[in-house]
Amino acid sequence: MEASLPQSAPFPTVHKSTRQRVVIILIMLATLLVAYLDRVNISVLVADDTFLRDMGIKGNPVAVGSLMSLFLATYALSNVFLSPLGDRFGARKVMIVAIILWAFSCFLGGLATTFTGMIVARLILGLGEGMHWPMQMKYVKNWFPPKERARANSTWLIGLSLGTAIAMPLFVWIVGNWGWRMTFFALVGIGMIPLFHIWYVTSDTPRESIYCNEEEVEYIEAGLREEEEAQARLKKQMQSQSKWENWKGFLLNTDYWLCVTFYFFSTAVWFGLMTWIPSYLKQALGFSWKTMGYWANAPYAAGTIACLIAGVITDKISRKATLGFFHMLGGAVGIYCAAHATGQVEAALWIVVAVASLMIGQPGHWAIVQKVVPATCIGTAVGLESALGSGAGAATPVVMGYFIKLSGGSYMGALLFLTVCCLLGMCAMIALWFRKV
Repeated sequence: MEASLPQSAPFPTVHKSTRQRVVIILIMLATLLVAYLDRVNISVLVADDTFLRDMGIKGNPVAVGSLMSLFLATYALSNVFLSPLGDRFGARKVMIVAIILWAFSCFLGGLATTFTGMIVARLILGLGEGMHWPMQMKYVKNWFPPKERARANSTWLIGLSLGTAIAMPLFVWIVGNWGWRMTFFALVGIGMIPLFHIWYVTSDTPRESIYCNEEEVEYIEAGLREEEEAQARLKKQMQSQSKWENWKGFLLNTDYWLCVTFYFFSTAVWFGLMTWIPSYLKQALGFSWKTMGYWANAPYAAGTIACLIAGVITDKISRKATLGFFHMLGGAVGIYCAAHATGQVEAALWIVVAVASLMIGQPGHWAIVQKVVPATCIGTAVGLESALGSGAGAATPVVMGYFIKLSGGSYMGALLFLTVCCLLGMCAMIALWFRKV
C-alpha cells in the first residue's frame, strides 16, 4: 500500500480589487459631455444667418442672448426644487429622468418653426439639465474617498470644455451640410449613449454594484468611514431636528458661501463666453464660418488639458483655493486683453487663455464643497449653489446682448463686464485661501 503524500497547504487566493469607480467617473464624463453638446448647439446656431431668419431674431442680440438665458433660468429653478430628489430617490433614477427630458427637448427643437417653439424646447432642456448637475456630485461623493475626489472631479468636469470643444466644429459641419435642424435630431441619438450606461452600468453606491468586488468596496468605504460616521450622527440628530436644523450645516457655513460666490461669478463668465464666442469670432473678428468653428473649438480644447492638469495638482496641495485664484485671474487677463487686441488671431488666442484659465479652479472648488457640506444634504446644497450660479449665467448672455446693442455691435463693453465678474470671483477665492481651505 503506497504511502499517501502529504498535502501542501493551499496558496491563499489573492483577489485583485476592481476599478469600477473609474468606470463610473468615465460615465459621468460622457454624461456631462452630452449635456454640454445639448446646451451649446444654440451658441453655434446663433452665428448662422438661416437659423436667425427662421426664428425671426436676426439683428436682435437681446433675443439671441435670451435663448441661453431662459434655458439657464429654468435650469436654476430646477436646481433648487428638483435636486433634493437625488437625496430622496438616489442619483441614478433622477439622472435617467433628466436624460429622457434632454432627448425630448432636442426633438422639439428640431421641429420648432417659431422663436416661441424654440424657447419651449430650451425651457424643457433647462428642467432636465438642472436635475442632472447635482447628481454628478452625488456620484462622486458616494464612489470616491476624499483623497481621490479632486482627480475624480477634474475627470468628469472635462465634459464642460470637451463637450464644448467637440460641439463647435461638429455643429458647424452639420449645419454646413444638412442645416440647423439636423443638429437637434443628432443630439437625440447621442443622448441614448449616457442613458444606456446610467441604466445598466451604474448604481448609487459601490455596495449596490454588481461590478464592484469586496476589495474595492472596502477600499472606498475605508476612505469614507469618517464621513459615514459623521453622517450617522447627523441622521440620529435629524430624528429630533427640523429640516431647517439639518440645512444649517451648510446655510450657516462661511466656506460654503464663499464657494457659492466664486461659482456665481465663474458661471456668469463661462456662459457669457459660451453664448457669444462664435458670434464674436464671426461678426466682430471677421472669421469665416468654417474658420470660426475651429477657433471656437480651441479655447475648450485647451480647457480640457488645463482641467486634467489642475486635478492632479489640486489633490497634492492642502489649500484647494489656490488654483481658484489663478482660475479667475487668468480669466480676467485673457478677456481684458482680447477686448483690447488689435488683430484677429491675437484676440482669439487671448480667448483661449481666458477659457483655459476658467477650468483650473473647478476641481478644487467642488472638492471644497464636498468637504464642507454634510453628506445628508449634499444634493440640496449643490443644487442651491448651482441654481444661484445658473441665475448669474442666465442673466449674463442677455446683459451682454444689451451692451452689444447699445454700442452698435461692439463687444468691448460686454467683455469688460466679464472682466469685472472675474475680479469679484477672485476675491472669494482669496478669502478661502486665507481660511486655509
